[in-house]
Parts: sequence; C-alpha cells; structure tokens
Amino acid sequence: MISVERQLLLSAELSSAESRVAFMDAMSRVRMAFGFSHVTILKTPVPADMLLAPLILETTLPQQLVQEYDRHHLLRECAAVAKLKTSLMPQFWSITEAFERPGRQPSAVMLSLSSRFDLSMGVLFSVTGLDGQRLVIRYDGNRSRPSQSEINELAMLSLQAIESYNELRRRENAKGQILTERELEVVRWTAQGKTSVEIGQILSLSDHTVNAYLNNAIKKLDCVNRTQLVAKAIRLKLIT
Repeated sequence: MISVERQLLLSAELSSAESRVAFMDAMSRVRMAFGFSHVTILKTPVPADMLLAPLILETTLPQQLVQEYDRHHLLRECAAVAKLKTSLMPQFWSITEAFERPGRQPSAVMLSLSSRFDLSMGVLFSVTGLDGQRLVIRYDGNRSRPSQSEINELAMLSLQAIESYNELRRRENAKGQILTERELEVVRWTAQGKTSVEIGQILSLSDHTVNAYLNNAIKKLDCVNRTQLVAKAIRLKLIT
C-alpha cells in the first residue's frame, strides 16, 4: 500500500475511534504498519521523574517490562526522552547508536531488557494534550531507523492520534459530570423541539421544574443555552 493510501486509512480509523479500546486498536494498526512492536502515550517527564509507570496514559508495552524498567530507574538513561523536554522535534533511541555515544553507553540492565523484549530502537513525538499538557507518543520495536518519509507520515498520524485521544478524554470528562435520567429525558424532548410547557405536560412536571432540569444540564455540560446543550449532548452521544 502506498503511503498516501495508508495514511488516509489509518487516519480515518483513529478519528472514528469511539472508546479508548478502539483507539488503542487503531494505534496498534499504526505501529504495525511501520514495523513497530509497541506504542505508548505518556506525559512528558520532568527532571524529578524517575519512574515510567506513573507517566503512562496508554501503552501496549508488557507490564513486566515497565516494572523492571522502573525497578532499575532506567528512565534516567533515555536520552531521547530528555531531549523532548526542550525540543518539539522527533527524537530517536537506538541500542546500536547508544554504543557510539562517548561516555554514555547503555547499562547491562538496559541491554538485557532490550534483548529479552526484542526492542532495539524507537521514535518519540512531542504532542499537546488537553489543557496544553505536553505528552509523548512513542513507537518502539526492532527495526532499522525510519526514513524521513516514514517519520513525516508517523508525525502526521501522531497529530491525528492525539486529536482523537483528546476528544475521547473530553467526552469522558463531560460524562464524569453525568446527567441524571430525568435531565437526559428533558434534554431528549428539547432536542425534538418541545418547549418547557410541552415537556412538562408529557412528563407530568411543572415548566419551572423542567427549566430547573435544563439549567442543571447546561451547567454540567458547560454550555450557555439550550441549543448548545442539545448539540453537545448529541456530540457526546448522551442522546441520539
């Protein structure tokens, strides 16, 4: 499959993901398309961070790998992660290239994990999460260094991925302030064009009570009026 067709197909799968499980399934197809074994989304480490696990938001990495990685504080060895703190450019790590760095060769533990889990290189992209939070999307595996065209394609797919992931998290945040069954019922009738008086007659409520339910729903979903409330409820699939 040529790269343009591949990018369109993978991008469509990412944008259509309706859950984190579906999203990670799509991300797995991205990493497999480029010959990587694993994909991870994590918070960008700060100097005080020593452990990988608390930073991970989503990953396909084996739990045992992460546990051993953290047991030996190997996050400090990852030069690519360190560079992402100050650069937005894609960063690479490679066991082979690490041996070529004077004074900073990989530890025996890092070499052992790399061999056992068949991970010899990776590429990391800096992306922006919700509220401007800096995140990292990283692809790890055992393959040659990606070409520039592959990096460009992965960069575009990573931007699509974080856009889709951010939207999923927005929906989760909105659903965290869940509407009650009665509030949902009132919103459904509002979406069908009914007035407060008409909804009150249908549900045997006063129009004052209907308005109270609508105002609560407007506040919970951070809207300014009924029109925006209905639109957002539909977008979040709270109503159909």
